[in-house]
Amino acid sequence: MENKNFVQELKWRGMLNDVMPGTEEHLLEKMRSAYVGIDPTADSLHIGHLVGVMMLRHFQLAGHKPMALIGGATGMIGDPSGKSAERNLLDEETLKHNQDSIKKQLERFLDFSEGENNAILVNNYDWMKNFSFLDFARDIGKHITVNYMMAKDSVKKRFSAESKEGMSFTEFTYQLIQGYDFLHLYQQKDCTLQMGGSDQWGNITTGTEMIRRIGKGKAYALTCPLITKADGTKFGKTEGGNIWLDKERTSPYKFYQYWLNTSDEDAEKYIKIFTFLGQQEIQNLLKEHQEAPHLRLLQKRLGEEVTIMVHGEEDYEKAIQASQVLFGKSTAEDLKKLDKATFLDVFEGVPQAVVSRADIEQGLDMIAALSAKTNFLSSNGEARRALQANSIAVNKEKVKEDFVIQPEDLINDQYVILNKGKKNTYIIAIAD
Repeated sequence: MENKNFVQELKWRGMLNDVMPGTEEHLLEKMRSAYVGIDPTADSLHIGHLVGVMMLRHFQLAGHKPMALIGGATGMIGDPSGKSAERNLLDEETLKHNQDSIKKQLERFLDFSEGENNAILVNNYDWMKNFSFLDFARDIGKHITVNYMMAKDSVKKRFSAESKEGMSFTEFTYQLIQGYDFLHLYQQKDCTLQMGGSDQWGNITTGTEMIRRIGKGKAYALTCPLITKADGTKFGKTEGGNIWLDKERTSPYKFYQYWLNTSDEDAEKYIKIFTFLGQQEIQNLLKEHQEAPHLRLLQKRLGEEVTIMVHGEEDYEKAIQASQVLFGKSTAEDLKKLDKATFLDVFEGVPQAVVSRADIEQGLDMIAALSAKTNFLSSNGEARRALQANSIAVNKEKVKEDFVIQPEDLINDQYVILNKGKKNTYIIAIAD
């Protein structure tokens, strides 16, 4: 495979923050190996991990060999570059489960099949678990001075006057352990480049320094900017928490909606970072979007590309169908195609009332459904007037006063959707 200019690819996509001098030339000489570290404290990646994964994919597409390092050992400690809280110790069984789950997700992006530049997955727990404290202190610790470690920004911040918590010895040693990972991969796998977010620069350069002092070699560092949102809120987070790649944690519908709801400013940035669309195609898309921003063509294409990449075409189509339920025309049949998790996501926050299954089995008349049994409308009279005005729909289909809700009207055998006009939606749920 012909080597493409990986550094220039990252640059035009806005994915390059810091790069060590000589990195671009080093990568153009021949096929090289690089790695990105991934925290294994959950059995799924979230979209905050996607930038590093995209870097690895671009690296592979440029003809190089990507490595994903699962931080089984470092994940037990806690990185001072991020939050202040230390992480919980993971047992080997949980670690193995998380690693296997993460690899399945990575296979959607990276080619792990046999080949010269096939991706590989490594776990630093494999080489750190038998390393005694005395061995590490003698063989590694003596080569890096405390002065060098204290000069790192991530350490300085924790020792500053504003930080009341200070830093534990465990966290202080984090950069040595991450640095040793780089040294190990340099010596065992001929890995000469480590990549990560800009907050990792200090840890990564500790690794290049170890390779210089202990391995007597030369290695390189490259970071991407930390992804931010224009409004100052945290990228990849909602009120419900992280946006996960695992559909059991974040449904494809919610995943798609996250990208669809990005601002114009953010979408212009994200379309370059989170898709593999080419430069010209993106420029054309931006021009189309600027001519008719109300159509949200940019957000729709961003949502399509990322959802298909993570979940596949079928789940993307389902996400579109689910979006139509609230925001477009849909039928009772469309509603009944929604699985329970997606249904709950679509109608999150919609007023609900619970009735017994017996109420439905014996037939629930519309006055009771709107007022007496649910209090959606304030009185039987208001319910009757709404029905006479033809403004009530059951599962998106208009009904009259004589309509009776029966078991066959249930969505997922548990829900009925009521609409009063276009703006008022209510859910009847069956008590389990």
